Amino acid sequence: MTPHIPDNTTAGAPAADTTPHITVDGFDSPIPVVIDLDAPRDGVPLVIETQSGLERCAAAIAAGTGPAGVDAERASGFRYGQRAFLVQIRREGSGTWLIDPEPFENLDILNDALQGVEWILHAASQDLPCLSELGMWPDRLFDTELAARLAGLPRVGLAAVIEQLLGFGLAKEHSAADWSTRPLPEPWLRYAALDVEVLTELREELIELLEADGKLEYAEQEFAAILAAGVAPPRVDPWRKTSGLHQIRDRRQLAAVRELWLERDSLAQKRDVAPGRLLPDSALVAAAKAMPSTVPQLLGTKGFHGRAAQREAPRWLRCIAAARDLADLPPLHLPTNAPPPPRVWADRDPEAAARLATARPLLQEKAEERNLPLENLLTPDFLRRIAWRPPADISEESVAGELRALGAREWQVGLAGPLITAAFLNPQPLPPKEPRTAAAAES
Repeated sequence: MTPHIPDNTTAGAPAADTTPHITVDGFDSPIPVVIDLDAPRDGVPLVIETQSGLERCAAAIAAGTGPAGVDAERASGFRYGQRAFLVQIRREGSGTWLIDPEPFENLDILNDALQGVEWILHAASQDLPCLSELGMWPDRLFDTELAARLAGLPRVGLAAVIEQLLGFGLAKEHSAADWSTRPLPEPWLRYAALDVEVLTELREELIELLEADGKLEYAEQEFAAILAAGVAPPRVDPWRKTSGLHQIRDRRQLAAVRELWLERDSLAQKRDVAPGRLLPDSALVAAAKAMPSTVPQLLGTKGFHGRAAQREAPRWLRCIAAARDLADLPPLHLPTNAPPPPRVWADRDPEAAARLATARPLLQEKAEERNLPLENLLTPDFLRRIAWRPPADISEESVAGELRALGAREWQVGLAGPLITAAFLNPQPLPPKEPRTAAAAES
């Protein structure tokens, strides 16, 4: 069955006019029927993996009209890094194209074909980095996930948004597959093609919703900010993102985590495998806490496991030995200008705590009024930073300037700035602290 777009509709038509209804006892029911989107309208495309095929693809896309739906499939959890193993593009007049990036040095030719064309992506921040590695970057962007958030939809995954706005059911059973598999199975290719099948129609529906609620400008500013930010630079000391690192309270053990992490990363890159498939983060932390001196001790450490745990045990033991002999140990915490956790503000700076406690409910109320998630109205970290270190002279102008410096968009400044100013000028007193009991004092 392939009834993804009913016969009486055309691509780009508003879904509100086409959503099928169920008939019960001769009456048209308002309950929409979800139709499975289970096959591309033009069939499953062949995968482009030759230079001549890539040139043909680029020419067809350049000759198309309107925006282009773009997606990428990675092999997260299977291969090293986050590179794309399949790129999907659909544009009116050119159809859907599936491109295997592996045979090509880059996909610059596709980027040239899309010059000046708006790209439609779902959760652009996930796909833009791997597309950038291939030489692809949009001039204009429409992010359907971010648009759905701003529109106030209760669920913003691609399948959920398509079902809510277009009435089609989109299966996502292959989202976590190993897309480095070759050849790719036909069901996976069908799935990949369907991911871009109705992005243009979805964009139209979301634009209609945003315009009706006066939020289209919000979305346009958000999309422009994503493009202006570009790809984030490599993280400093990425090993510090090891899951469970908070359990480490000793600098030598911390050094062991670092040595283990760096060695695992080097081996994973050499073998082109996800680091966690060699040793999970929990194994690194367990080994660092135990600091074993022999292979039997290491393999007997509770929590030390993984595909490469036993086979590469001498390698891991050398890392721990190196950490044991280090003279220059890493600090437990890196210097930061971030404010402390809000839970300690009342003790360390009661005035800052009062500013934060007064501003938060005002922003929450505004978010509910505009049918926005609070975190989209204003990034929570921005509020914490400005509450902890407010402008010396608090006014709407100074608060707006601080918010812009932090990275807030103009629409956010316009909605949140006056509320923050009012809260900071008239902070509500904190509730009195409850007296500590004798038992709490002893603990």
